Amino acid sequence: MKAKQIIALGVAAFLATMVYYSFTKTDSPEDYISTILKERQEKDEFMKNDKDSPFRSTKASTLGVASVPMDTAQATVVVNKLNYFPPDLKYKLKASLEPIENKKVIVLPTSDGKEKRYLEFAFAKFSLDGQENSLLIVEIMDAGPYKGTLFLAFADETSAKETYGAGRYIDLKKVPGASSIVLDFNKAYNPYCAYSDNFSCPFPPKENIMKIAVKAGEKKYHD
Repeated sequence: MKAKQIIALGVAAFLATMVYYSFTKTDSPEDYISTILKERQEKDEFMKNDKDSPFRSTKASTLGVASVPMDTAQATVVVNKLNYFPPDLKYKLKASLEPIENKKVIVLPTSDGKEKRYLEFAFAKFSLDGQENSLLIVEIMDAGPYKGTLFLAFADETSAKETYGAGRYIDLKKVPGASSIVLDFNKAYNPYCAYSDNFSCPFPPKENIMKIAVKAGEKKYHD
């Protein structure tokens, strides 16, 4: 075999190894926890200072997007740090996706007595604490920047105790053709209704009321 061929094969093997490594390596637990804590710190800063913070909004909105932000010069806002469970890798898990063949529009009641329409996407199936779970993922239908994105609203045994009583949310990324999805409950967050009555937030569908305690993500803000 010629030297150039040997070199070419060596380079190809090296590149293949690097590609494989890039797809298989994962952050260490320490790196993961550091990333979660950094995201939480950034959210605290947003809540305290940003004009779109729910603490600075006056008009009803859906999914935490303020319709009419208050003039920050007129707003006197005291925002404490949000409350969280400690990051726990146990609650970052891979769920299998069960497609829904004949997708329907579902209607979810909201915190202000109205309704919101969503399109069924798939069921996320996973086991946690010995309990088999099947949660409905829905797709946002409303026109705007969130149209077509995936959304998971859930409640669990911590709801109305340690966490917000009307449930919590997880934002998900749509990957065409995927047979599984990562559910990271450490990133579960409260709807804006947890901080202000000026918002309209959908309640979880009945399929997503879990019979286990998910001690991960955001806790109640108010005592």
